[in-house]
Amino acid sequence: MDQTLATIAAPIPFRVSATDDPAALLRFALDAHGRGAAALATLVDIRGGAARTLGSHVVVAADGRFCGYVSGGCVEAAVASEALLAMTEGRDRMVKFGDGSPFFDIVLPCGGGITVAIHVLKDAGAIQDALDRLGQRQEGGLAYSPERQTVQPADPPPRASWLERDFVSVYRPCTRVVISGQTIEVQAVARLAEASGYEVVIRGQGVEGRAAAGAIDPFTAVVLLHHDLEAEAAILETALVSPGFYIGALGSTRTHRRRVERLAAMGFRRDEIDRIKAPIGIFGPTRDSTSLALSVLADVAAARLMAYA
Repeated sequence: MDQTLATIAAPIPFRVSATDDPAALLRFALDAHGRGAAALATLVDIRGGAARTLGSHVVVAADGRFCGYVSGGCVEAAVASEALLAMTEGRDRMVKFGDGSPFFDIVLPCGGGITVAIHVLKDAGAIQDALDRLGQRQEGGLAYSPERQTVQPADPPPRASWLERDFVSVYRPCTRVVISGQTIEVQAVARLAEASGYEVVIRGQGVEGRAAAGAIDPFTAVVLLHHDLEAEAAILETALVSPGFYIGALGSTRTHRRRVERLAAMGFRRDEIDRIKAPIGIFGPTRDSTSLALSVLADVAAARLMAYA
C-alpha cells in the first residue's frame, strides 16, 4: 500500500493509560492482539542521555490506543503513529528519534537519541509466556529478531540488551514488601507501598510463620517495625536465610548493636547479619510515621535498583 494512503487510513493515536508497569503493558498487548492487531515498540538503543532504560515498551492497538513509555513523553505519540503504519503494511520497522533521526521536528530534551524497534505481533504466545512467568513471580524474557520479525520466549539476561542479532527484553515481578510490626508505622508503610504499586504482605494480619517465610522471594523486601527485639526475632531469623533483596529493622544504633550480639550468639555469620539495614530507611532519624514510610520505601526502591539494575 502507498504510504500516503496508509497514513490517511491510519487512526489517530491516543494514550489510554499512564502506566509503565511491564505486566500491565504485556496484558494490554495480549488484549489488543486478541481484538484485532497490536504492535510492541521496544527501546533498543540509546545515544547519549535518555529518560528510560533499554527494553522499555510502548504498546499500540490497531484502533490507535497506546500505553507505555520509551522516553519522558516526548516521542510516544510519534512511536504510536509509526506502529500504526507498521500494522497497516504488515512489516516491522526500526525508527530513530532525536540525535541521528530523520525527524528534525522531534527533539529529545536530553539532547540524545533513541532507536525503537516496532514489532507487529503475529503470535501472542511469547507474551502469554512472559505473563505466566510473572504471575508465578519468576523472571521472564522476550527475544526479538529483526531479521525474522518474531518474538520468542527467552531466558532473561541480567539486563535488557542485544545478544548477537536478537534484542532480549527482561521482565521481573513487582516488588513485594513483607511488613512485620504492631505499630502505626506499619499502616503508613503499607499505604505508601500500595500506592507505589508494590505488593504488600502484613505479618500478623492472617499471615504468620511459614506463610510469611513463603512470601519472601528474591523480589521481596522485609521491613521490621518492632520496638522490641524479641517480637522481631522469628521473622528476622527467617528473613536472614531467605533470598529477599532487602532486610530493614527499626531501632537505634544502640538497639542494633544488641541485635547483632544476639544473632552472633545464635550462630549467624557476619555476612548474614550485615544484610540488615539498621537503623532502617534512607534518611533519619524520623519522628512521624509518614516520614518513616518515605524513608523506608525510598531505601527499598534504591536497594531494588542496585539488585536488578
